[in-house]
Amino acid sequence: MSEHTSPSSGRYQVTKSESEWRQELSPEEYHVLREAGTERPFVGEYTDTFTEGVYSCRACGAELFRSDSKFESHCGWPSFYSPLAEDRVEYLEDHSLGRARTEVRCANCGSHLGHVFEGEGYDTPTDLRYCMNSIAMTLSPTSGN
Repeated sequence: MSEHTSPSSGRYQVTKSESEWRQELSPEEYHVLREAGTERPFVGEYTDTFTEGVYSCRACGAELFRSDSKFESHCGWPSFYSPLAEDRVEYLEDHSLGRARTEVRCANCGSHLGHVFEGEGYDTPTDLRYCMNSIAMTLSPTSGN
């Protein structure tokens, strides 16, 4: 996300200045969450994790995905077939790579999470793959695991 596409602070429940975000997030987290960067494939903390629990936005703590919607897509990033609820994420058109993609942001704070793709033929209840950056989320395991 370049400065001109940075999340507008006025439309989100959690609003902070960019300097506040920089103080709270590591440089790598800031790059992905606030500048729409992408972590390298196959290195993220949750790429191969199948612990039961809830994945939340690392920037604001909003609950985004449940582990029961996570699946192995072999793409190098954590993949989910649906968010916890549609109002937890927002979608923006992204032409940054010279083609149309759908960016997924946290609806609570506007932080970049990844992209969603459809029509790839995975054996899941939806025809969607939410390809998320591990660094954009935290996992809270379900008790007893």
